[in-house]
Amino acid sequence: FDPHAWQSLSNSIIYVDNITSALAQISPTNAEFFLKNRRDYISDIKRLDEWTREMVSGLPENRRTVVTSHDAFQYFDREYGLKFLAPQGLSTESEASAQDVANLIKQMRSEGISAVFIENISDPRLIEQIANETGATIGGVLYPGALSGSEGPASTYLKMIRHNVIMLTEALGSKD
Repeated sequence: FDPHAWQSLSNSIIYVDNITSALAQISPTNAEFFLKNRRDYISDIKRLDEWTREMVSGLPENRRTVVTSHDAFQYFDREYGLKFLAPQGLSTESEASAQDVANLIKQMRSEGISAVFIENISDPRLIEQIANETGATIGGVLYPGALSGSEGPASTYLKMIRHNVIMLTEALGSKD
C-alpha cells in the first residue's frame, strides 16, 4: 500500500471534493462558500496539472529516471511518466540493504542516470553516498509530503508540487 496518493494532482481533486462535502455537511450555512473555494482551488490544481504535464513532456525520454531516498513518488510516476527509483521502501523508517544500494548504483551506471534528489524528510547521507559512487549530481531537494516552513519553497501543497517539478525538470533536462 502506497500512502502517497497526494503526489497525483488528479487524486488531490478527490481529496478536495471529499473535504468540501464534509465541510458542507457540518456547516450547511457555509456550503456555498466552501463550494466557491472548491471551484477556485480545483481550477488552480488543473492549471498546475497542465503545466506539470508540459514541463515533463519537454524532458528527453532517456532522462526521465529519478533517484530519491524513499519510494514516495509512485503516483507522480504514473501520472506524469517519470520513473522513480529509491533504495528505501515506502517508509522513511525502512533501511536500504547493501545489496539494494549496490543494485541501484549498478543500474544508475548502466542507464546513465546522472542526477539524484534528496528529500526534505530523509537523512541525505545515503543519497550523497550514491551520488559520490556514481558521479551523479544532487539535483535538489524534493518534498514528498512534509511542507517547508512558510518562507520556504513548498509552504503549500500546490507550491510543493510546483517546486518538485522545477527541481526535477531543471536537473533532468540539463545536459551534462
